[in-house]
Amino acid sequence: MLGSFISSVIALVLSVVVMTLGWVLAKRAISDREKNSPFECGFDPIKSARLPFSLRFFLLAIIFLIFDVEIVLLFPVLASMAGSFSFPLVIGTFIFLMILILGLFHEWNEGSLDWAQ
Repeated sequence: MLGSFISSVIALVLSVVVMTLGWVLAKRAISDREKNSPFECGFDPIKSARLPFSLRFFLLAIIFLIFDVEIVLLFPVLASMAGSFSFPLVIGTFIFLMILILGLFHEWNEGSLDWAQ
């Protein structure tokens, strides 16, 4: 009983010492306006924060995320195909890839992939 109480007190004192040391070291750091300003993906943080955001950049980022998720979903399929060949797995993978290819052609025809416009 006494041993657990002593270890609890030591843990409490040690955590207070570490928190106080961290607070003191943080206060000693030199404050700089550029270091304290948030980084907003290329926007100048000194100007207004309400600048219009490029919709083309947003669409391109969404397309990148979709195809990133596609790769993550295809890795387990390839791993399971390496172990044993399954015809329903091949059909399901083919349908999945066809949906993604149709989506890519739709984005291409819509012009979302043309950055120069």
